[in-house]
Amino acid sequence: MTYCLAIRLDEGLVFMADTRTNAGLDNVSTYRKLHVVASGPDRLLVLESAGNLATTQEVLECIRVDLAAGDGRESLATVAHMFEAALYIGRISRGVVARHRDALAQAGADGTASFILGGQIAGAPPDILLVYPEGNCIRASDERPYLQIGESRYGKFLLELACIPGLGMPTAVRIALGSMMSTARANLSVGPPYDVGVYRKGTLGLEEFRVEADSPLLARLREVWERHLLAAVRELEQEEVGRPPG
Repeated sequence: MTYCLAIRLDEGLVFMADTRTNAGLDNVSTYRKLHVVASGPDRLLVLESAGNLATTQEVLECIRVDLAAGDGRESLATVAHMFEAALYIGRISRGVVARHRDALAQAGADGTASFILGGQIAGAPPDILLVYPEGNCIRASDERPYLQIGESRYGKFLLELACIPGLGMPTAVRIALGSMMSTARANLSVGPPYDVGVYRKGTLGLEEFRVEADSPLLARLREVWERHLLAAVRELEQEEVGRPPG
């Protein structure tokens, strides 16, 4: 399982992805799920992936082949709008799944994948879009300026509570880490290291760093998070339950 998220802010975009692809008592592996898939003088595009690992790898390779071809074919270097880039990725993903559908069905496997595409093409504001396995896509709303793929249930509450477009980048990164920690705490199939990408509007460059399991930042955020949750529980204990208020 996987957990990836992206937040759209007035200042730009924040991306975060875990790296765990398998979990068990003796079987834990990691794979990078946050990728810069197109960059150039007029654009920067970032892709996060969740779902069948072989499908996501083949989709990434197809994207790279098209980018390298230089023969006028459609690619992430030629599309004019973010939604066109998302639909292009959706078509590639559907094609990959279709090529392997029969073999996967015989093995009882699901070859589908979903993606978050984010970035900026010059002349338009930064944006984030979710590409479904069916190939269609949606963009984040202004009221809820975030998207999630993978194991999204446990980390959604914090994003709904705290994500607004006017957040500063450092605060948004900490909120994203809090959402990731909540998910990892509830589901062993999600875990560190966590890859983080920060895109500042108009720069066409991504700042990337990795948060390791033994990161002091992660330890401090975990301590603050747990301390405040326990304080909230203690405050709840002081409330009377069982009869109407007043």
